[in-house]
Amino acid sequence: MTGSTLKLLHGQYYHIYNRGINSCNLFYEAENYEYFMQLYDKYISVYAETFAWVLMPNHFHFVVRIKEEPEVLAIKHEPLTLKPPHQHFSNLFNAYTKAFNERFNRHGSLFERPFKRKLVDNEQYLKQLVLYVHHNPVHHGFCSHPLEYPWSSYLTCLSEKQTKLQREKVVGWFQDVDGFTKSHQEINISEIDKWLGLNSSETTY
Repeated sequence: MTGSTLKLLHGQYYHIYNRGINSCNLFYEAENYEYFMQLYDKYISVYAETFAWVLMPNHFHFVVRIKEEPEVLAIKHEPLTLKPPHQHFSNLFNAYTKAFNERFNRHGSLFERPFKRKLVDNEQYLKQLVLYVHHNPVHHGFCSHPLEYPWSSYLTCLSEKQTKLQREKVVGWFQDVDGFTKSHQEINISEIDKWLGLNSSETTY
């Protein structure tokens, strides 16, 4: 299932993605990328597990699982009336837009609305999506291999540093680190586009 108004449900996996309004840039300098991920940690990490991500100059992709309410309450100890999951993403985008507009002396919306989301309902789809997300910088000509691009989860998957990324689960989908790296080397992006059911407008992300 896909759609800009698809309801985000607790316990489900989603592909969350979006771009700048009129395809404008969202990030101009390293500090922009870093600040967006700081806000992502602040607004999203408590409420969702993250399995893959990439920030491109004018768009982004995240692969997440919305946590069940008891998982969130165990951390936040909030009342049972939690905000709808989509609201946390909206808060993230609004906070970044405010900071971005102040930094670059601009006004108005920054992101297309509403943000895009697709339900992911099987592990094979998740694997293909991880490959697609990590290969996005290569697909758009920013590098020749995901290792060369700093603003994605690919390097984190190969690291041993502490992280909130669900690294062990992601690598486990490919059996081990060798399987993970081999799958990324053998990727055929056009075949993955078809497998994921992406249309021509979505492949510009």
